[in-house]
Amino acid sequence: MAETALALDHVGVCNMELGPMTAAYEALGFALSPIAQQSGRRTPDSEVELYGSGNRCAFLTHGYIELLAVLDPTRYDNDLGRFTSRYGGLHILALGVDDPEANLARMRRAGIPIAGVAHLQRPVEAGGPIAKFSRLPYPDAPEGRVQLIRHLTPELVWQPRWMDHANKAEALTELVLVSAEPAETAARLSKLTGLVIEPRAAGGFLLRFPGGERVAGPEAPAIETRVSILSPEDLPATLPGVEIPALPFMAGIYVKTSDGNAAVRRILAGKPVKELPGGAILVPPSLAAGAALVFHP
Repeated sequence: MAETALALDHVGVCNMELGPMTAAYEALGFALSPIAQQSGRRTPDSEVELYGSGNRCAFLTHGYIELLAVLDPTRYDNDLGRFTSRYGGLHILALGVDDPEANLARMRRAGIPIAGVAHLQRPVEAGGPIAKFSRLPYPDAPEGRVQLIRHLTPELVWQPRWMDHANKAEALTELVLVSAEPAETAARLSKLTGLVIEPRAAGGFLLRFPGGERVAGPEAPAIETRVSILSPEDLPATLPGVEIPALPFMAGIYVKTSDGNAAVRRILAGKPVKELPGGAILVPPSLAAGAALVFHP
């Protein structure tokens, strides 16, 4: 068991309407889980309540992409209104741990004012079993919802029937974050994760997660995953053509495919994508619900 973050677990793409997002990701070759409305505790001591937010997800062998929107505007929106008032796109970064209590103690020693381990639950599909999570959110993080997470029922979340992707996506490997004060953001993420931030060769900072078997999925291998923290000036060299709507900005994600991007190239033929070094392909935010998406071998 470890008292640091081990892996990039999932990211959340947030917009007010779910339909256009799911259509966009299905067009990119992702198979999505059924609609699931969320519930949880707003504070560690409050009662579980049904939220107005809900999602569909693209579950990968390692990690997943969450598409999150408002299903019932009469209920608590799980901060989606606040997030999407800034921009539609990536607003959630969840990092996998295997020992929430040890990480809670470490975070408190680092001076993070966290009340305790929070909890979230949701049915995996309408009328289905309830998936449960333990969460350690960084309070009021300006970058969005940034949290540590442990899945208590991973076998309910990562189901093979939802993981046969036409694009052959298999692992969520990196998130790119842009900040007006990248050193300050990097220091905040270092406190959250318990890991040392290092300089990034192409500018900015890099947070490397060492990996842990089954941390980001019941069959997940122990692979290195990353978060890059860039200044606005660094972004064009990494995600060319991506415009910054507001700062801080979770700009894009990297997804590894199992076939060297062969299926992705067929699916994206004729679409306005960009070739990147190493055979990677950049899907612009306009085709991915506000998030740049890089497929790589």
